[in-house]
Amino acid sequence: MLDAAAYPLRAKAAPPLPVDRMVIGQRIEDAADLLPRLFNLCRVAQGVAARAAFGLDPEPGWQAALRAEILREHVVKLCLKWPGLLSLPPVALPRDWASNPAALRRALFGQTCAVPADLDQWCASGEGSAPVLRALRDLFDSGEATRAPLPFTSADTALDPTAQENSVAARHADHPLLRTTEQRYGRGPLWSAVAVLIDIDATLEGALPPAQLRPGRTVVPAARGLYAIEATVTDGIVRSFVRMTPTDHLLAPHGALAQALASLPASRAQALAPIVVAVVDPCVPLTLEPADA
Repeated sequence: MLDAAAYPLRAKAAPPLPVDRMVIGQRIEDAADLLPRLFNLCRVAQGVAARAAFGLDPEPGWQAALRAEILREHVVKLCLKWPGLLSLPPVALPRDWASNPAALRRALFGQTCAVPADLDQWCASGEGSAPVLRALRDLFDSGEATRAPLPFTSADTALDPTAQENSVAARHADHPLLRTTEQRYGRGPLWSAVAVLIDIDATLEGALPPAQLRPGRTVVPAARGLYAIEATVTDGIVRSFVRMTPTDHLLAPHGALAQALASLPASRAQALAPIVVAVVDPCVPLTLEPADA
């Protein structure tokens, strides 16, 4: 177990909304409508999960809406947010990228329109989003911003509040490119970024893991990992409610973000930490402060 006193920096999240108190006692229809409105991100995933957990049918077209939401969040990070933090120009996208998978593939992957087989060779090519991943690869020295192998989140463990790897990397753990990246560079920012690239490909292929939509307990793939809700309902009223998000696992004590920050050298922690946070991408605002504050 890591010694918290040794962390150069720690991430501090704002107090969470008391979502359970806001939902318990509400009619299921009202509670299902409320949840997606409370948060700016992953609204489709939250709405699908809430309706299913409360015993309501999902909205028509929810599968396509969920894929579009995941794809949009990945593309914004890879093409706009990360380049900005790395002092790179945005990745150029065609105007119709959201409706033209082939054009999006060319913009992100280059002429092959596919996930690269050799990461270093692709980074050297400069095609598509390769400069972004090359910059992440070159920015961090060996062992920096990495975390130890945490257990991958599954539908069975998604509601467990302990530290676990609830990220898109968890759903692509067996992908050859992701395995090779981990072996060479560890579970650091490059590993996380490669997982996003692979998840874009899977989303375009319609190959996301299936949602488990059962009354009382539901697990839905989202842009950051698996989103889960457990609830009990009687007479159309929500009586108990628990939600667990990828960010809850990311910020758990001794979890992925704490470990990544702990592995930063003190001399570079202030400069590198914002990039680490942007890549692991919590869905809540964070402040970074000295661990001994």
